[in-house]
Amino acid sequence: MTFDDAFRNFREKLHLPEMQPPDLRLPIERLRQQFFRMDYSGEPDAPELAEVKLLTVPGPSGPLKARLYVPLGAGIPPGPGILFFHGGGFVLGDLESHDMICRRMAEGSRCRVLAIDYRLAPETCFPCAHDDALAAWQWISHHGEEIGIDHRRIAVAGDSAGGNLAAFICQQMNREGGPMPAFQLLLYPLLQFADIRSKKMSPQESGFFISVGLFEFFRGHYLPSPETFMDPRISPLFAPAEELRNLPPAHIIVCGWDPLHDEGLAYAAKLRAMGIQVSEKEYPSMVHGFLNLTHISATARTAAREVGKVTGEALGAI
Repeated sequence: MTFDDAFRNFREKLHLPEMQPPDLRLPIERLRQQFFRMDYSGEPDAPELAEVKLLTVPGPSGPLKARLYVPLGAGIPPGPGILFFHGGGFVLGDLESHDMICRRMAEGSRCRVLAIDYRLAPETCFPCAHDDALAAWQWISHHGEEIGIDHRRIAVAGDSAGGNLAAFICQQMNREGGPMPAFQLLLYPLLQFADIRSKKMSPQESGFFISVGLFEFFRGHYLPSPETFMDPRISPLFAPAEELRNLPPAHIIVCGWDPLHDEGLAYAAKLRAMGIQVSEKEYPSMVHGFLNLTHISATARTAAREVGKVTGEALGAI
């Protein structure tokens, strides 16, 4: 079977429309407008929430936009919460692109979810997104009760680049001796930016939603200096062992059709070797970013609720 045949069969299995990789020659703003702008109006089981509201949290260079999701089963505040960071290679993504993931995660977890709209490249480069994520964590750790979240029961979560930020926060709290999250939810996380071109990829890993060219596009915008590629803040997979000790329990999602598959499993193994409680789940037939496909995939809808349930159970909400 040829590579094109494999993709065709995969697309037909998921009932996906013809999809093209992003044209990286387009201006950044046009790419952002095209990034996962899905119509969720046709989702038959879109969750009804008690409240969804916009707010801001303090950032290192000004207020950061955020969105709070309160599920019907959240209970009397303060209760457990999830701090969520969207994916998009530190260049794309915002509150809108990951709105449905947050809604389904909130419903499945019975926890309040606070999604953060951090600064993007190329307008700002490393470590700006990481500084924003850290500021959001510090704020919710000390002021979570203001939005109904118990500071002792907060998970950090994110997909792809957002998973990088969630892992970074946990490691950074080890480095600083700061308040540690109670749980980390890493959804097909991007855990290193050091090895892209030389990484060996099988056919199913190298082209659907993500590619070597797209990696280099993201890295070139967010990490213009090669000296930063091995910085443990951007490549938490390569953090020294002492920075992995006493991290919170983790749940890691990986996909079969994803070049980040192996590094997700490798990070799970490193955490487990340090005595950290880790669970993982693989979706063999899913692509990177599949949780954004809830409008066309029942598997994605179920998975979004399931990752919420795992987190809610870890935080004692379920």
